[in-house]
Amino acid sequence: MTAKRSELKQQLLEQARKRTAPRAASSTTVSSNGQGAEQRSVPERFTRFDAQPGYQQIAMMRQAADQLGLIDPFFKVHEGTAGATSVINGQTCINFASYNYLGFSGDPRINQAACDAVARYGTSVSASRVVSGERPIHQELEQALATAYGVEDAVVFVSGHATNVSTLGHLLGPKDLVLHDEYIHNSSLVGAQLSGAKRMSFSHNDPAALEALLARHRHQFERVLVVIEGLYSMDGDIPELPRFIELKQRYQAWLMVDEAHSFGVMGDTGLGLREYFNIDPRDVDIWMGTMSKALAGCGGYIAGSKPLVETLRYLAPGFLYSVGMPAQVAAPSLAALQLMQQEPERVQRLHAISRYFLEQATARGLDTGQSIGAAVVPVIIGSSAAAARVSHGLLEQQINVQPILHPAVPEKSARLRFFLSCDHTQAHIDQTLDALTAVLP
Repeated sequence: MTAKRSELKQQLLEQARKRTAPRAASSTTVSSNGQGAEQRSVPERFTRFDAQPGYQQIAMMRQAADQLGLIDPFFKVHEGTAGATSVINGQTCINFASYNYLGFSGDPRINQAACDAVARYGTSVSASRVVSGERPIHQELEQALATAYGVEDAVVFVSGHATNVSTLGHLLGPKDLVLHDEYIHNSSLVGAQLSGAKRMSFSHNDPAALEALLARHRHQFERVLVVIEGLYSMDGDIPELPRFIELKQRYQAWLMVDEAHSFGVMGDTGLGLREYFNIDPRDVDIWMGTMSKALAGCGGYIAGSKPLVETLRYLAPGFLYSVGMPAQVAAPSLAALQLMQQEPERVQRLHAISRYFLEQATARGLDTGQSIGAAVVPVIIGSSAAAARVSHGLLEQQINVQPILHPAVPEKSARLRFFLSCDHTQAHIDQTLDALTAVLP
């Protein structure tokens, strides 16, 4: 079977190469002075969108999936609120593909906060905040985030991805260095590239590898930024934050922690990695997070010192030249942040069900990688085709879990990625793992 798939892949690659082969056509035109001039045609691979490498890869993957009897696992339509369960194709499914960790998206109190905000401020603030888009709800949300982190200030962006792109792209330049975990999110990579800074990666969650790079290169650059994540969404593991803090202090670097998936998850009350490790929040220079996970909204934020935040608020292009966050997006995140601290039992339920999933999966012999069992647990399948097939088999049993395929991860690490919610039950987990072990190849 493996040989057949390899042969099919080679056939599809050859077909793609033939479709993108340049044409050798040329034409003769008459110049303004009457002299004939030969003008070569531009090859179609430079002018047609369907000849671009990215589209060719998509087409090849779809063709291969069709021939292997697989369906496209992406862009499933959810017909209502996506929490521990969701309605897909008219059927209620156990859902493990949403970031609604604390169950706040769809909570009536969160919904009401959005309704109240849109009734007061309209559907758009209609301008960049620096000119006339500022609203009280923006300042309330930013102050609440700064308070949650125990730092001086915070600023919110309309997009989580743009938060990292604009922050790294603005703060650093060609004389600087970005050192990042090899599994860092695409948004940080794009931001580093935009800045023009030199970029180097170190082995995943490996402070010793980072130290080797700092010892070798720190003196060659002006500013050095180390970027790690609080909870890695592909693997469900965390960094040893105190060790990274010690290194950044010794080598006089900045440390940025992307808490997109760890805020609302890590720590007894969900306040993230600083609560989990009980560290001084000022020991991290740049705290980044998103409102689209535990906080039931959309957008991203940076929290830290007032000079850092003021610099971004007045000068970062992704904030300065972007329309302000709509009030009905800011208000739910503010309400969720307040309720998270009033109802710590949600975080405790999330911790308990996550541990239960990890323990039960491990007991069944499933490969959960390095996951610590905190909201994110992968089950490594070992090939993209198998992961897609297992995901489809589960969906047929009303269980929705997304496959993560090559090139997002190495082919041998293709997996199913389970996102847990505080509203999942042990019965959900037992039913899912029974079905999973039954459909595994």
